[in-house]
Amino acid sequence: MGDIVTTVTGGTGHIELDRPKALNALTTPMVLAIAAALEAWAKDAAVKRVLITSASPKAFCAGGDIRAIREQVTAGADFTRFFQDEYEMNLDLAEFPKPVISLIDGVNMGGGLGVSVHGSHRVVSEKALFAMPETAIGFVPDVGATYFLARLPHHVGRLMGMTGARLGASDALAVGLGTHFCPSERIGDLKESLLQGRSLEEALAGVESEVPEPTLPLDDIAAVFGGSSASEILAALESASGAWAATAREQLSAACPTSVFVTYALLAKAVERTLPQCLAEEAVVGARMVRRTDFAEGVRAVLVDKDRNPAFDPATLADVDPRTVAEIVGG
Repeated sequence: MGDIVTTVTGGTGHIELDRPKALNALTTPMVLAIAAALEAWAKDAAVKRVLITSASPKAFCAGGDIRAIREQVTAGADFTRFFQDEYEMNLDLAEFPKPVISLIDGVNMGGGLGVSVHGSHRVVSEKALFAMPETAIGFVPDVGATYFLARLPHHVGRLMGMTGARLGASDALAVGLGTHFCPSERIGDLKESLLQGRSLEEALAGVESEVPEPTLPLDDIAAVFGGSSASEILAALESASGAWAATAREQLSAACPTSVFVTYALLAKAVERTLPQCLAEEAVVGARMVRRTDFAEGVRAVLVDKDRNPAFDPATLADVDPRTVAEIVGG
């Protein structure tokens, strides 16, 4: 299957992401291959669980192939099929009737969280890094992220979604994005143990190690990002102290202002919504965002020219028109 390798060993359906030069950025064929494997294994009594791993030494999955989406948009082609297929696969993972275990030993961003977080178990190493960086490219968190970000404790999901904050292994474990820890040097051993049919608990016991302590001041984050509006959060962040707050302000200075406000609105609504409802809204709102000039400009600045100097319109958070946000998020 090219960039996806699927096998069944020891009662375990194994999906290996194998596009290392692109850090496993997801393409339509990859998404469809994952979905096909899940469909087959859901009905196969010989498959007791699913294991998702990466062949890349640097990343689990860096997200969707956004550059390809930009090319489709600028060419006037239909870009929606990729998102439809991806979101259906995300829901398949969330509703899969058997355990789904991801081994995350590197960068895990955007669509990579859609592949991993909807599963039942996420084993992380000290090299793991979680992020939803969509506001930097004029987009919004998708792949069901509005659903799971809205449910993270201490409003860490708002921090991640609005600013693109990156969480290391210890903080990912503290807020539930990760469920278990394994040292990077033992990830290979853990994988082989699982493929030999051992239970996750038994396999983890064989690579047992002390879990790193969280680094983020969760109570401080909750105090800032628990605000009742995006404007209230941004005002509180301006006066917040600490390295985490300084980093958040720096990331916001490079983010697409409209994306920041739209992301807040989506997360606020997601608290009362199911995952299918969140995915459906992400599809609608995401399509509107992709058609805006901010998306093409953000992808250009971050992924194409890599000058990190996007010309967003409006250029500042203070200039975002609430009516524009309402039009994008609303009916």
